Amino acid sequence: MQEPVFSSFVPTTLNCRGRLVSIQTPVVMGIINITPDSFHAGNRFGDPEGIRQRAEKMLSEGATFLDIGGYSTRPGADDVPEEEEIRRVLLAVETILKHFPDALLSIDTFRSNVARRAIEAGASLINDVSGGLLDEAMFQTAAELQVPYVLMHMRGTPQNMASLNQYENLVTEVIDELLVRVTLAREAGIKDIILDPGFGFAKNADQNYELLAQAEAFGVFGLPLLIGLSRKSMVWKKLGIPPSEALNGTTVLNTIALQKGATILRVHDVREAMETIQIMQWLNRY
Repeated sequence: MQEPVFSSFVPTTLNCRGRLVSIQTPVVMGIINITPDSFHAGNRFGDPEGIRQRAEKMLSEGATFLDIGGYSTRPGADDVPEEEEIRRVLLAVETILKHFPDALLSIDTFRSNVARRAIEAGASLINDVSGGLLDEAMFQTAAELQVPYVLMHMRGTPQNMASLNQYENLVTEVIDELLVRVTLAREAGIKDIILDPGFGFAKNADQNYELLAQAEAFGVFGLPLLIGLSRKSMVWKKLGIPPSEALNGTTVLNTIALQKGATILRVHDVREAMETIQIMQWLNRY
C-alpha cells in the first residue's frame, strides 16, 4: 500500500545511501554550477581546483548538501548535450569526493541517465527541476537508486517556461500539479520526496512573491520543503541591482522562507544562510 500523498507528519531524516541525515532543524544546500552561463557569475566553476575550493568553503561554512549542476536552467538557457552534462557533473562529483569523501552531493538534473551516472559515482540525492516531466524514466531511476528525490514544480522546459506562467489561482494550481507528480513518484517507489515550489520556473517575479507569501500551504503534503531563492531575478530585477549585489535581498527572502516552513535552503552563500537559520532558531525559542 502506498503512503498517502497528504500527511500531517513531516519526515525528520533523509536516507542518503544508507546514511540517515537529520533535517529536524533546517539545513543548507550549497550551489556549485559547472556551467559557463549560470546567471550568477560568482558561481561558475569548470576546473578541479575551483570546484575543490568552492566545496571546501561551503562545507566549512556548514552546508549539509552540495548541489552539482551541469546544465543551466535559467530562463532561456541554451540546451546542453547529455554527454557534456555528464562530463561536467562527473568532474565535480569525483573531484569533491576525492578531497571530501563524506560530502553529501546532490545532482541537479532532469535527465535520468545523468542522475544515474552521478549517483553511481557517489552522489547521494537527485534534484530534478522538472519533477519527472522531461524524462519519463526519471521516477523509476530514482526509485531503483533509492536516494532522496527533490520534486520541483515547472511547466515546459528552461527554453520556454517563461511563456507558460498563466494561472487563474497560482498557489492552488501549483499544488494541484505537484499532487499529480507526487502521486506518480510514490507509485514508482520513491520513498524520500522533497518538495520544491519552483520559484522562477514558469513564474514571473510577482508570482514568485505571491508563492512565497503563501508557501505554508505546501505543508499540506507533509513533505520536507526545499526553497531556492538565492540571488534570483525576483530580488535583483525588483531592486534594480545586479545579481552580484543580491545577497541582502536573498537573506530577507530566506528568513521569510524559514517562517513559512522551509526545510532546506538552496543557496550560493552558505555562511549567511546558516546564520539566518541560527537566528531563526534562537527566535523560535520564545
